[in-house]
Amino acid sequence: MKKLKTNQRKIHRKITAISAIPLLITIVSGTIYSILQPLGIDSFWLIKWHTGNFGIINLQPFYSIFLGMASIISIISGIKLLQKKS
Repeated sequence: MKKLKTNQRKIHRKITAISAIPLLITIVSGTIYSILQPLGIDSFWLIKWHTGNFGIINLQPFYSIFLGMASIISIISGIKLLQKKS
């Protein structure tokens, strides 16, 4: 049982590490844009980053789906790690 818990932790860490960078980009770009907009500073490129368009690489069709699925999987695996064995 301890081996299974160790494997679950490794999977959770990998999923979280993979999804951390895009989540951070989304959070930071959205926050900075919402701060700059009332000041009259139009920084549309932040919205493009926020939605997954990074200029050369355009991930917009998949970006939201990836962030959503990665978040859900991270939450579920984290909850499973917190559950006590029966």
